[in-house]
Amino acid sequence: QVRLVESGGGLVQHGGSLRLSCAASGRTFDSYAMGWFRQTPGENREFVATISRSGRSTYYADSVKGRFTISRDNAKNTVYLQMNSLKPEDTAVYYCAARSGAATMRPGDFDSWGQGTQVTVSS
Repeated sequence: QVRLVESGGGLVQHGGSLRLSCAASGRTFDSYAMGWFRQTPGENREFVATISRSGRSTYYADSVKGRFTISRDNAKNTVYLQMNSLKPEDTAVYYCAARSGAATMRPGDFDSWGQGTQVTVSS
């Protein structure tokens, strides 16, 4: 496992922007595909975005495509989620996840998870 710590969540008005960061421990960050997921009370964890180990491939949920951008800086052991044009339905706890292998969209394929950071979008 790798330790992951999310930050950057908060309260924002609809149409606003936030950038989430996920800092990873260890020396093998570039061996992990990374993902962002979100969860609201009583619902399953939902895929948001994932990025390959090199950062050359990215995938997004249809609900965020065109608004969110996932990126990574392997020199800093950090993955980011830039969120623009936020909507109230984006309100959730956002989780960073790591997988030793190729990028996937399935929560069960990820080995390590952060503690989550709350994003609240007001209407």
